[in-house]
Amino acid sequence: MTLLKRYVLRLFISLKYITANVVDRNNGRIVATSSTVEYSVKQSLECGRTCNAKAAAIVGEVLAMRLKVEGLDQGQGNGIHVNVNKEVEKKGFKNRTKVWAIVNGLKSNGVKLILDDNENDSCHPNFH
Repeated sequence: MTLLKRYVLRLFISLKYITANVVDRNNGRIVATSSTVEYSVKQSLECGRTCNAKAAAIVGEVLAMRLKVEGLDQGQGNGIHVNVNKEVEKKGFKNRTKVWAIVNGLKSNGVKLILDDNENDSCHPNFH
């Protein structure tokens, strides 16, 4: 059975690190990942700050590049699904700027994202 929302963005934000994964829901595998834990990403951050909005934006940009290399930046035509409101609820309200920084990093680098949020999101317009 093929799922309609095949590729989904999953975020992990701790006090020290930010990780973004794109998961193929058909087989449960991570198809691309980026994290401030990685040496190359960590070295590009100012003063070793691995968990702020700038770090989140870099994680989004690196993930976008990796998706392009894999040929998945368009999610095989269906886009990559993300529910920003759900991610903000799970990560806590104080992390909303980091969540949006990752999403904007992906969008600005040509990744086709499908926002599965409610239409009443007053912070950001729906990107469809």
